[in-house]
Amino acid sequence: MGAERRVVVLISGRGSNLGALLEARLPLQVVAVISHRAEAEGLGLALARGIPTRVIPAGAYAGRTDFDRALQQAIDDFTPDLVVLAGFMRILTPEFVAHYEGRLLNIHPSLLPAFPGLHTHRRALAEGVAVHGCTVHFVTSELDRGPIVAQGVVPVWAEDDEASLAARVLHMEHRLFPHVLRGWAENRWVLGADGRVRWRDDSQEQNLRLLWAGASR
Repeated sequence: MGAERRVVVLISGRGSNLGALLEARLPLQVVAVISHRAEAEGLGLALARGIPTRVIPAGAYAGRTDFDRALQQAIDDFTPDLVVLAGFMRILTPEFVAHYEGRLLNIHPSLLPAFPGLHTHRRALAEGVAVHGCTVHFVTSELDRGPIVAQGVVPVWAEDDEASLAARVLHMEHRLFPHVLRGWAENRWVLGADGRVRWRDDSQEQNLRLLWAGASR
């Protein structure tokens, strides 16, 4: 198949999604993990596996534009094919997003387009939804509205609180993100000219079987 595709992962905290990607032994190469926080625990996960890390401290720059330029330079030093936001808690400038158009993926803890932004689990409970979940999507200049690659669905139980629902969704994130990146590395889905993602062969049926959490509590 030739050289493995190169991925840079951006994180802000503990790096649980990064850990899930690394544990999945995907047919790709994570060439760097970058954070805006030196104390991000996920950096340790990368270092333990010999993956280069970089810290671009947001406080060292006058504003979002300057920070994003520095972040872009750090990313481009590793010449990635894809940039993955795995719990990267910063809003990116339109210039940064345009630079990585079609190469920038994010995982969001809701079934987009429902509940973009923050506090998704609290809002889902307040609305009384029967199902909740997570979405892997391309990043565009419009917050949490880029083309959807795949979604993972979990039930919402009457006894749920914000913490229990968040834990169930996070477990699904750890299934969904590796599934999507494996599909990307194996050319099983493509972003079309119409801005929609299409899975090839029977992959969509496989998605439905894999990414429905059933009735487990």
